[in-house]
Amino acid sequence: MDAIATELAQFLVQRLQTVPASSRLLVGISGIPASGKSTLAELVVDNVNEILHGKGGEGDVTAVLVGLDGWHLTRAQLDAFPDPKLAHDRRGAHWTFDGDAYVEFVKSLRLPLSLSSVVTAPSFDHALKDPTPHAVSIHPHHRIVVIEGLYTFLSIEPWRRAGEFLDERWFVDISVEEATRRLVKRHVVSGVAKDKDEAIWRANNNDMPNGQFIIDNLLDPTRRIASVNDPVFTTE
Repeated sequence: MDAIATELAQFLVQRLQTVPASSRLLVGISGIPASGKSTLAELVVDNVNEILHGKGGEGDVTAVLVGLDGWHLTRAQLDAFPDPKLAHDRRGAHWTFDGDAYVEFVKSLRLPLSLSSVVTAPSFDHALKDPTPHAVSIHPHHRIVVIEGLYTFLSIEPWRRAGEFLDERWFVDISVEEATRRLVKRHVVSGVAKDKDEAIWRANNNDMPNGQFIIDNLLDPTRRIASVNDPVFTTE
C-alpha cells in the first residue's frame, strides 16, 4: 500500500497548489469495514508531510488526519435509545453516530483561514469505548485535512452535506467476501470477539450490513482505489 499512498500524496501536494491560500483542501476517505481505509489515510498524511517538510519533519506540518470514529454516540446516549440493546449491538451503524455534529465540523473547515481559529475534532478512546471531545486540533497551517471513516460521504441527510463540502472523495474498493474474511480474523486477534464463531456473527450481522449500506448510499467518489491486502489480515 506504500506505493499507492505515495502516489496519492504527490497528487494532493500538486492539487494544493491550485487551492487559494485562504482555503483548505478537504479529502474524505471511505470504504466498507476492513477495506484498509484507515491504514491508507495514515500513510497518505505521513507521505504528504514528508514531501513538504522532510522525513521526521518537526513544527507546523501541512496535513492532518481526522477519524470519523470520534463522532460515535456515547454509550450513555445509546442507553437512552428506545431499544438500548439494539443500539449497542448495532454500534457502528450510521444512526449510532452524531451526523449533524460531523456536518458542522466539516462546514467549519470551509471558512476562510483568515477568519478561522483552531478547529477541534473528537477522537475515539478504545479503552474507554467512548469518544474524547476536542482531542484533535486543526490549525490554520493545516491546509490539507484528511477525514477517514465509513460514512464520510453518504448520499443521505445529514451526511450528504458534509460529503458535498469535500474536495476529494476517495473510496477504497474491496469485495464483501474478502472484507468479511479480514474482519473475522481482526475481531479474533483484537479480542473484539471471544472466538471465531462470535467474530463471524459480528461480521455478518453488523459490519457487513453497514458495509452494504455504504455501497448503496454513496455520493459519487472522485477516485476509487483498489484495496491492497495487509499481512495482518492474511487468513490461514
